[in-house]
Amino acid sequence: MTQKKGMVTVFLLLLLGSAGAQQRYELSVREAVDLAYKNVVDVKNAEIDYRIQEAQNKEITGRALPQVTGSIGAQYYVQLPTILFPNGQDAAIYGVLLKEGLLPAGTVVPQPTLSPVSFQQPWNLSIGATVQQLLFQPDVFVGLQARKTSLALSRAQLEQTKERVKDSAYRRYYAILIAEKQLQFLDSSIVRLEKLHHDQTILFKNGFAEKLDLDRTEVQLNNLRSTRNIVDNGVSISYAALKFAIGVSQKDTVILKEELTPETLKEGILDQSFAYENRAEIRTLQIARDFQQLDVRRNKLAALPTAALAGNYSVNAQGQKFFTDKNTRWLKSSYIGVNISVPIFDGFQRKYRTQQAQLRVDKIDNNITFAKQAIDFQLEASQTSLKSALLNLDAQERNLQLALRVYSLTKIKFEQGLGSSFEVLQADADYQQAQSNYFNALYNATVARIGYQSSLGRLQ
Repeated sequence: MTQKKGMVTVFLLLLLGSAGAQQRYELSVREAVDLAYKNVVDVKNAEIDYRIQEAQNKEITGRALPQVTGSIGAQYYVQLPTILFPNGQDAAIYGVLLKEGLLPAGTVVPQPTLSPVSFQQPWNLSIGATVQQLLFQPDVFVGLQARKTSLALSRAQLEQTKERVKDSAYRRYYAILIAEKQLQFLDSSIVRLEKLHHDQTILFKNGFAEKLDLDRTEVQLNNLRSTRNIVDNGVSISYAALKFAIGVSQKDTVILKEELTPETLKEGILDQSFAYENRAEIRTLQIARDFQQLDVRRNKLAALPTAALAGNYSVNAQGQKFFTDKNTRWLKSSYIGVNISVPIFDGFQRKYRTQQAQLRVDKIDNNITFAKQAIDFQLEASQTSLKSALLNLDAQERNLQLALRVYSLTKIKFEQGLGSSFEVLQADADYQQAQSNYFNALYNATVARIGYQSSLGRLQ
């Protein structure tokens, strides 16, 4: 028994361990986007909306198929319904007497005697089925034509959602690459200052340096470590933001496979063509306009008649006793026919419904015009921002190289006894500032490139 309990405990522990197992993802930016498409709730809901539209299309198709309705009903009359029926015998006798002249002139013919009569049996059963096939109904046939357009609209809305998810994943992915690259520079700077502090300590012990030099270096080193801690925390938050953006658990491990360099930012940036149809929102609006045009047509066609073929078959049972009685009478009936409904006058409702539908088309036209104007502005602004960001990145990259050269020469002079440690610290501070400016420029250029590609509708 103890051994069995132990096996159950081990099984439960393994089960819990597998349930809470972490996953490891090694992702390029494209793979991160694909993962986001699978996991992000907005995309999942947009895909569900697409499947809902497919089901709605099948529902519309069903309205054009034969409609079969069955019915069954049973009644037992505790009290039979009756009507007052004249006594036919009295009417016949007086009729003969009057005809033969056997009644004196002025004889008043009495009113016929009314007696309660029932034409209903106590037990009644009715079983029937009705089949109706729609021959022509404007809104149904326009709906059949609109199925493809409605699916295209749902697909365009899904693509628009994916564009937003893609843009978010790109920004967060590259923000991490830049921050990690900055961490590498900060680590190198810390190692460099720690080496300087170590050398100054030896010089101070030998009487060749002042305590002030050590303190200055230590202050700068502490500031650098603090900056590194802030950037490191920023990287952790950026990873959490990326996990959220691509829809994975915060407990999972994400490793980025791509490298970010100024060359990759400039690669292929000028070989970009543009068309409004590349933008998901324009495609969505254009399909929405086509869909609304069908609504205009549907309202116009509402003036046409509606025709349907109908057929019915029913069996009615009547009797004094329950239906299993052999004396129960079973009566059959059936019919086939055509039902035609012709709209004559609806108080101008159709006219104004058509007018409303056309105004909605005009409204979409205005939205398309506005969207194109907004895209033109976005394209112009993003292109200008990208050019400026790339120029600034080139300038900051040159400054970084110059600052590194200045620091290296200053460090050599200090090691040869031709310069002071203060000059080394100042050169190092300038180099750190150049690093900060460079990474800010790199981030701005990355964001500008993503924005420019998004404005073109070509963010891959």
